Amino acid sequence: MTDLAASDLAAIYAKPTPRVIAKARPEIDVHSKKFIEMSPFCVLATSGSDGSVDASPRGGNPGFVHVAGPNELFMPDRSGNNRIDSFRNIVEGTGLLQLIFFVPGIDETLRVGGKGTLTTDPALMNSMIEFGKPPRAVLRIEVGEAYFHCGKALMRSKLWTAQRVERSVMPSIGEVIHDQTGLGERESQEAIYERYKTQL
Repeated sequence: MTDLAASDLAAIYAKPTPRVIAKARPEIDVHSKKFIEMSPFCVLATSGSDGSVDASPRGGNPGFVHVAGPNELFMPDRSGNNRIDSFRNIVEGTGLLQLIFFVPGIDETLRVGGKGTLTTDPALMNSMIEFGKPPRAVLRIEVGEAYFHCGKALMRSKLWTAQRVERSVMPSIGEVIHDQTGLGERESQEAIYERYKTQL
């Protein structure tokens, strides 16, 4: 097997159309704003100063990411595993990031690129109370680009129409991590769900 070089790509892929290039906007417009306000889930991608890359799921009630203006978003940080890979990348690296927003039932997704900074401003954090708690920190995103992806990937995956997999076909995350590390308890999925209810 031979790895492709940059010069090989032009032989495989046609140039994007002018419309595909033009759809990348320098700000959050009315359509992007509406999509973000409906979105309960996104993926945050960052890169570190050492070239490492991180992708992290983020979620909350629809509109958990706040649109503060055409070039400014605020994302609250909720309870997690405390690895803070994304935040280390932001504060130690360039701060450049990408987001992909999902709205259940809509096959298109929204990509937003920009630069992030972190804050613990009390007034901002108190304005973002969710699940009865303020966030631990807030990610401020200076938006540089936003555009919609077509729905082909989600349509191929049947993400919104595929039959749900029964949770019982996979061990609980507690069991998986115990098997992988030998650390912690082999918690059942039921016990984990009960614990999650108090930690959202």
